[in-house]
Amino acid sequence: MSTPRLVGRGSSRALGVTLVDGGVNVAVFSAHATRISLCLFDESGCQETARIALPYRSGDVWHGEIAGIGAGQLYGLRADGPYAPEQGHRFNENKLLLDPYARKITGQPIWDDALFGYVRGQDHTSFDTRDSAPFMPKCVVVPPPGRGTRCRVPMEDTILYEAHIKGLTALRRDVDVPGTLSAQTAPPVIDHIKGLGVTSVELLPLQAFVNDRFLVEQG
Repeated sequence: MSTPRLVGRGSSRALGVTLVDGGVNVAVFSAHATRISLCLFDESGCQETARIALPYRSGDVWHGEIAGIGAGQLYGLRADGPYAPEQGHRFNENKLLLDPYARKITGQPIWDDALFGYVRGQDHTSFDTRDSAPFMPKCVVVPPPGRGTRCRVPMEDTILYEAHIKGLTALRRDVDVPGTLSAQTAPPVIDHIKGLGVTSVELLPLQAFVNDRFLVEQG
């Protein structure tokens, strides 16, 4: 890909970072920010290679189209604005933010005091100037998911099976990777579900989560 550069307004309707022809569309909601920037990182996720401010705003959505970015690019967001904790505002451009619409992130944060907007050990209204990027997971640009085949079982004939991705197959020894999304589609698992008379599987939420600092430090 070529050097990333802002090439147009893009769209404010597709929130997040979305692949378009030759680059990405970026759209981020913030009612009180004074600047939203897209930060790009090298393959290791350690080096910030570019920081592009989004100059266009439609209502409360900051947006722009950026050429030269493709699938696999690591990125994060930075938001500048008022730092007024008493009013609920803690904008701090030194802190890297995850895109809430990212479809993939790179693992867990490395728990460090630089992740906090205030100085740990001082008053909570203090302002921490350290860059949190070295300790933050990064978002990954990925293609949009494909369109699957819709389940066409009439509702009156539907039997739902609510399942947890890990729990459904974690103890099975007849699938290649127990406890994963791919294991759910293994023939033995499909046969088991169909044998129960189930017509449709409803998955429990599939969002990413963060391991609490206290638990991590306690091992």
